[in-house]
Amino acid sequence: MPLVLSLSVVWPGALEAQIPQVTVHQDPSGFRLQVDGRDFMVRGMNWDYYPIGTNYSYSLWDQSDDVILEALDREMTLLRSMGVNAIRVYAGIPPRWVEHVYREYGIHTVLNHTLGRYGVMVDGSWVSSTDYSDPRTRAAIVQEVSALVDEFRDVPGVLLWLLGNENNYGLSWTSFEIEDLPDGDHDAARARHLYSLFNEAIAAVKSRDLSRPVAIANGDTQYIDVIAEEVPLMDIFGANVYRGISFGDLFEVVQEKLGVPLLLTELGADAWNAREMREDPVTQARYLVGQWAEIFAQSAGKGTVGNSIGGLTFQWSDGWWKFGQEDRLDIQDTHASWRNGGYVEDFEEGRNNMNEEWWGITAKGQPDERGLYELHPRPAFHGLQKAFALDPYAPGVDLDSVLAHFATIDVTEHP
Repeated sequence: MPLVLSLSVVWPGALEAQIPQVTVHQDPSGFRLQVDGRDFMVRGMNWDYYPIGTNYSYSLWDQSDDVILEALDREMTLLRSMGVNAIRVYAGIPPRWVEHVYREYGIHTVLNHTLGRYGVMVDGSWVSSTDYSDPRTRAAIVQEVSALVDEFRDVPGVLLWLLGNENNYGLSWTSFEIEDLPDGDHDAARARHLYSLFNEAIAAVKSRDLSRPVAIANGDTQYIDVIAEEVPLMDIFGANVYRGISFGDLFEVVQEKLGVPLLLTELGADAWNAREMREDPVTQARYLVGQWAEIFAQSAGKGTVGNSIGGLTFQWSDGWWKFGQEDRLDIQDTHASWRNGGYVEDFEEGRNNMNEEWWGITAKGQPDERGLYELHPRPAFHGLQKAFALDPYAPGVDLDSVLAHFATIDVTEHP
């Protein structure tokens, strides 16, 4: 059978203001996400907008409409040319811009509420360390999620609801109940409170919107047995996974333990070699192409596990504020802040090798007086552009043709 390539182009204004019906479809070949009945592989991107010299306190949405429109046109035009069909955006984006991105560029939004990952407002006071066992805190979080759904459920362009962001890595609160347990059970008890809250929040979403599925964003597969017990309402298991060029047994474990489709809510590699202290975008590209090859290969109809419905690359552009967060904002820091043996090229025992400010598949230019900047695609951009030209659900596309397609991608060759 011939290899079928497709890179859909949606011209500005071509999409009507209607609410697509997004569903999870399962058949003997595996799981597929479908939009209005058509198979939809999430070729996604973790996207944000922070000019050099700013940090988390900056918001594009606080700028004038002309700045927002220009920024979105620069970014979304480039994303669309790459073949990206979805971006992950945290709560805070106004509904009008979600619809604008969808209607003008054909790009959907995965709308993410962090479920108290970085703190929560409880009874008018900010609580920075979220206690998921506290009834008032749980009620406040569910109320926030419910309000978000009420605000966005009639907005065209919302692909799915995503809850949390590695909340399992932030189980640092304490209570008398937890302290009474043996040491080894502390985090497991906290985890049960966390994941039962996930299920409550999902129930609240489903009571308001049945036109889109609900996913969580877990840190890898930690607590997956607890998740299986506590989150039966989950439609999609999302996971931020950094294991190197391969995901290993990830797809098999998720299928065995959860039996729901898998969305890689974060994946990727940084573009800095911490051992040699130099930019290394080719190695970054090689990792990303390898990771996406597995995502495609594990999709439905390939004779594999068949539970992969796509991913969201981390990340679109470099975050110059990530290391210090509040200082040295005009310097792209090369201090590595954590270590990961899956990235073998610059891993050394006892030394950090993951550089938070170098994860972009595009490098960021200096901003002008309005905060607008140019992006400079790295080899990973061009490699994924070639990868995304393949429609994994097209007739004739099997495992062999997926592997053959990815084998042709040379990350050292790019414009």
